[in-house]
Amino acid sequence: MRFVIVGYGRVGMRTTDILVNEGHEVVIVEVDPEKAQKARDDGLEVIEGDGEDERVLERADLDETDALAALSGDLNVNFTACMIANGHGCRTVLRIDEDYRQEIYEKYAADVDEVVYPERMGAAGAKTALLGGNLNVLADLTEHLTATSIDIPSESPVIGQRVVELDLPGNARLYAHGRRKEPMTIPLPQTRIEAGDRVALIAEQSSLESVQTMLTG
Repeated sequence: MRFVIVGYGRVGMRTTDILVNEGHEVVIVEVDPEKAQKARDDGLEVIEGDGEDERVLERADLDETDALAALSGDLNVNFTACMIANGHGCRTVLRIDEDYRQEIYEKYAADVDEVVYPERMGAAGAKTALLGGNLNVLADLTEHLTATSIDIPSESPVIGQRVVELDLPGNARLYAHGRRKEPMTIPLPQTRIEAGDRVALIAEQSSLESVQTMLTG
């Protein structure tokens, strides 16, 4: 698959490493000359320029791109890049920075396919450790695994089951759960799955389709 990554900072660099290791084609869009050169030194195709400039993104050949991830530290740049990519039929992923707030999520989430907030995930992991939870679920996230979220439809065969009872294919692990239009959190053992819920899980890429089929029916 072909991906465009806007922003070659810490998050963009790590995401790119994983995609390249899995054999995908990645193009970097970066406005900072030093970061752009770092991407070139890493052997990547680089388009140097502002990610919210449509002329710059058009040089990335969005019509031939499967998905764009806007992962810079500037929310305005990220959102604009995603809106441009939407016009070319790309799947879009928007990064929200450490100033995450629920109203910001709700403002932008409807216009993109996925919203990610790496700093908040780190904080959730720390909270889990403090409460005595199993942090290994998050620590197992490596370049060999994929993290994803899935909406539970009304016809799902797992409705009514407790989260801890789910026997997911391929040793996939569920690490977060949320009710309709509510933020996801670490699920309690007695939590039962309802229609409209969203779950977040970690799975091997090879078993991801089987996991989705099991949860959605």
